[in-house]
Amino acid sequence: MIARPLVALAALAVVAGAAAFDLQGHRGARGLAPENTLAAFALALATGVSTLELDLAMTRDGVVVVSHDARLKSAIARGPGGAWVSEPGPVIHHIPAAELSEYDVGRLDPASDYAKRFPHQRPADGERIPPLAAVFDLARRAGNDTVRFNVETKIDPSAPDLTPAPEPFAEAVVAAVRAAGMAARTTVQSFDWRTLRHVQAIAPEIATACLTASQDWLDNLERGRPGPSPWTAGLDVDDHGGSAPELAAAAGCRVWSPYHREVDRESVLAAHTLGLTVVPWTVNEPARMVELLEMGVDGLITDYPDRAREALAPRGVALPAPTPLAR
Repeated sequence: MIARPLVALAALAVVAGAAAFDLQGHRGARGLAPENTLAAFALALATGVSTLELDLAMTRDGVVVVSHDARLKSAIARGPGGAWVSEPGPVIHHIPAAELSEYDVGRLDPASDYAKRFPHQRPADGERIPPLAAVFDLARRAGNDTVRFNVETKIDPSAPDLTPAPEPFAEAVVAAVRAAGMAARTTVQSFDWRTLRHVQAIAPEIATACLTASQDWLDNLERGRPGPSPWTAGLDVDDHGGSAPELAAAAGCRVWSPYHREVDRESVLAAHTLGLTVVPWTVNEPARMVELLEMGVDGLITDYPDRAREALAPRGVALPAPTPLAR
């Protein structure tokens, strides 16, 4: 007697949310172009996404830049002489923006294991790590006045020396977003919810998304352990029945963004009951995209927005129009 209404509700959620389905290009379009570069964001816009998803770091002189890693990564970055950086690479927060701009991040080292994960990625030699402001400007130049920006503060409570402290990091991001006039089109997401709580306090007009994962390789909830996780800003998931959606709601997030393998129909319905939008990450297999759609998710984050469009269009999902950058 319970299963049938749940299925019906999930189906209604798919229909109701289809017109606003949020297709997010992960790091631009990591499967197709060098991640977190203007080339990747331009390709995502030309493919047609509703949101550009990207990662943030901050230089020594306070410039908010787009990078997934706190250090320059040997598989991605080449120095001024063309050699791949050695591990461990320079810490972005320890060098000024002018020095950072000397590194080329336009292709993957073909000898690296990382490169083997993305055989379809096309190089774009000469690409630099862009400031966040340049991504906003790119969307303007493409004539896209509706695309959103899902920006992730890359910060790890176990490695405080590699990044700014949560409060100044959040303040720098908010300043950059406001300076561009993009507060209404930006969501700040993080696994470290300390930055999110500070964004909520100083910029309530900017939405926040609580990222979650409970995997061997990343567990920011730490269910069943004494006290709160260091990632969740003083909140303990065990005080909320072990429920990630309930914890995200308690944290003040508008969006719950879980690892896609941890999503099922019941958790989506629980999140929707709490008023949360559900946007799983990072979904690259078309069959899984369809499964998640049928569960009622509100969007998804993918390295391959082209695959997502092909999988979702036949199922009646309204997709954003491509906006190629004028040459």
